[in-house]
Amino acid sequence: MKNFYIADTHFGHYNIIRLCQRPFQTVDEMDQTMIKNWNQAVSDEDTVYILGDVSFSKGSKSPDEYLSKLNGKKIIIMGNHDYDILKNKQKYLKQKIAKWISDYSEIRDELNGENKRIILSHYPILEWNGFFRGSIHLYGHIHNNTENQTLKIMQNIDNAYNVGADILDFTPRTLDEVIEYNKKFSLSHQ
Repeated sequence: MKNFYIADTHFGHYNIIRLCQRPFQTVDEMDQTMIKNWNQAVSDEDTVYILGDVSFSKGSKSPDEYLSKLNGKKIIIMGNHDYDILKNKQKYLKQKIAKWISDYSEIRDELNGENKRIILSHYPILEWNGFFRGSIHLYGHIHNNTENQTLKIMQNIDNAYNVGADILDFTPRTLDEVIEYNKKFSLSHQ
C-alpha cells in the first residue's frame, strides 16, 4: 500500500490541452492516457490524494464517471473547478467514489525512512504548519505555467512541491517521485 499524489487532471477539458501545452491531440486521447497511466501505477490497495480540479467537462461527463475508472482509494482535496464534487459530496462518499473529501488536509507519509508531515492543498501556500520543522507542502492549481510568478516563487521554497498532472507526466506519483519530477521540471525551465 502506497500513497500517490496528483492534481489538475482536468479530465474532459479540451482547452487545457492548449493552455498547458499538453501533448495530446484530443480530449479523449488525454483522458484515456491519464486513465491508463493511473491504473498502471496505482493498485486498488493504494491511496491517491487528488489535489483538486479532477475534471472540467461542463455538461459532458461528470467527475464520478472518470473517478470510477481509476484504481485506488481516492481522497479529494477540493479545487476551484470541483463544483460537481462539492454539490454532490454526500453521493461521492456514500457510493465510495471518494474515501474522503476536504478543502485542506494534513497527513503523514514516508520519505527516506522518515515519517513526514504532509500538508495538502489545491492552492500553493507560502508557509504552512510545520514549515520550520521540515514538513512538506504538496499543491496544484498553477499547472506548468513558467510565466506564472507563483510558480517561480514556489520553486524557491524548500519542501514545497507541485503535484500538477503537467509536472508529473500525467501519472499519480509517490512522494519521492513527486520530488524527483519537480527537480527535473525546475532544471528544464531555468
